[in-house]
Amino acid sequence: MKNWTGERLETFILTRDAIEHLHRYAIVSDYITDKVVLDIASGEGYGSNLISKNASFVYGVDIDAETIDKARLKYKQENLEFRIGSADKIPLEDNTVDVVVSFETLEHHDKHEEMMLEVKRVLRKDGLLIISTPDKLHYSDSRNFVNEFHVKELYKKDFKELVIRHFNKIQLLTQVYCGCISIIQDEANQNEMKIFSGNYLKIKNEFINPLYLIIIASDANFREQKKSIFNGEEIHESSILAKVKNSNSYKLGHLILIPFKALKRRFK
Repeated sequence: MKNWTGERLETFILTRDAIEHLHRYAIVSDYITDKVVLDIASGEGYGSNLISKNASFVYGVDIDAETIDKARLKYKQENLEFRIGSADKIPLEDNTVDVVVSFETLEHHDKHEEMMLEVKRVLRKDGLLIISTPDKLHYSDSRNFVNEFHVKELYKKDFKELVIRHFNKIQLLTQVYCGCISIIQDEANQNEMKIFSGNYLKIKNEFINPLYLIIIASDANFREQKKSIFNGEEIHESSILAKVKNSNSYKLGHLILIPFKALKRRFK
């Protein structure tokens, strides 16, 4: 089993992190058809690759040179290019991008204003920003949790004010995770959702605090997101299968069956 530091999501990670990230990229699909898209802090590159299925062209930008080199080898599309660069110094010309995507980036640095200015610089006049970050209140404070990779986390109020300083129109969304399901909805509606759990003896209604916030922003009108659900069952099943294959009993069984499989191939 490969080791994961928790800093960048890798495609062998089959946990809630994968489900939550994939859901964010899923809502991006509503805005990128035939558009030029920048995925800033693109990491491993899976998100930029997903976006390239519908966009006219995608730039995946990350500060880590080794990560970019690996992404270039793994994801080869004619409309996909990976570049080395930082959020506060984007390696693109002015007014060249229709949509900027940046998921779980803000908390990893403290140059938030500089980043927003760079996003505005590369975006076209009616361009769109889709950006997410953990809510410091629920992600860290309420859980008494410290993420060693985070430099500067934001509370919801700070996140919203940061984006409003640079864009005229925004929609603030919350993201919660329950079981294998990710739910993204408008912040104004989050208290309307009821989640139940229990058994034959007792059923209870529980409120799940949203750990993550997403903002869609532009100076032009855009189609706002309605409530959406990402079914993570496929990821969950893959996770179970990976655990089974990594177990000692499976490895032993596989070893025992090797000669029988060889004989079967020989006498086909």
